[in-house]
Amino acid sequence: MGRLFPKLRTDRLLLRQVARADAPALFAIHSDTEWMRWYGVDPVVTLEQAEQLADLFAGWFSAGTGYRWALERRDDRELIGTCGLFRWNKSWRNCVIGYEIRRDCQGQGYMREALEAVLDYGFNVMALHRVQAETHPDNAASIRLAARLGFRFEGVHREQAYWNHRYHDLNCYSLLEPDWRARGIGND
Repeated sequence: MGRLFPKLRTDRLLLRQVARADAPALFAIHSDTEWMRWYGVDPVVTLEQAEQLADLFAGWFSAGTGYRWALERRDDRELIGTCGLFRWNKSWRNCVIGYEIRRDCQGQGYMREALEAVLDYGFNVMALHRVQAETHPDNAASIRLAARLGFRFEGVHREQAYWNHRYHDLNCYSLLEPDWRARGIGND
């Protein structure tokens, strides 16, 4: 892309580009089979797979198809998760949002804080009109988070995903730029 990856800051987090050096932290998150049951892919089982995941996330920026930010706590510099905007269709001005957080950091508001900054970036800098979220119908925490951010339920994508040796339905949610602006978040 010929430019620098955007760093975002919130009260408690630095959002920066995922790097290969993050592989041990990604491994700790993505190898937790029970915790990753809703993520949409099989858990990683080796550090090499976590390195490949880091490369994949970093590659979205260089390919121009999206961003994946590492969520680094500002007080201790620990990577506690990632989030991003991907499958970016520039002509349609839309993309998909995705995220995961370390098990011991769930329920502390970190992901909401990060996603508000990411959505602000998406609507204000990337000029997005629509952001789509896809969640497993049983992932109550992710569904609550999407609703708190203003996403609206649109329907079910039947057997859209495949992991853990079976097909899964995914709920589809969307957030439109005018709805985001009406919430008063991200207004300049």
